[in-house]
Amino acid sequence: MQHKELIKQWINLADMDLALSQHAAKTMWPAPHEIICFHCQQFTEKYLKAFLISKGIEPPYIHDLVKLLSLCEAENAVFSEIKERCAILTEYGVQPRYPADMRINEDDMKRALHYAEVVKSFFLEKVPELFVE
Repeated sequence: MQHKELIKQWINLADMDLALSQHAAKTMWPAPHEIICFHCQQFTEKYLKAFLISKGIEPPYIHDLVKLLSLCEAENAVFSEIKERCAILTEYGVQPRYPADMRINEDDMKRALHYAEVVKSFFLEKVPELFVE
């Protein structure tokens, strides 16, 4: 598979995660907070991995956004701007998918959606070459 096509697929899958989260938050009652937060984390993970692929780096099979972000920062220091948001979103990567003591509420969901949207804006502004066809 061509390099650009692989990146495009990662971006498309990520955008579906975000669109699903936004749609579910607006149309489902009660809103599935855990699932929405999970897909916000997945969106961010896929964007970070797409960036790494664009730099010729095979992304590791991890869900820790802070670790992925550190790899991105090694390529471009501007990624430090989204570190706090990635740290929060990381919490939603695996734990909400299984029964646990983690309580995710509407405020968490709203924060996750906002952070995912901030990440998307960050990429569009700071890494526009990722979206060139």
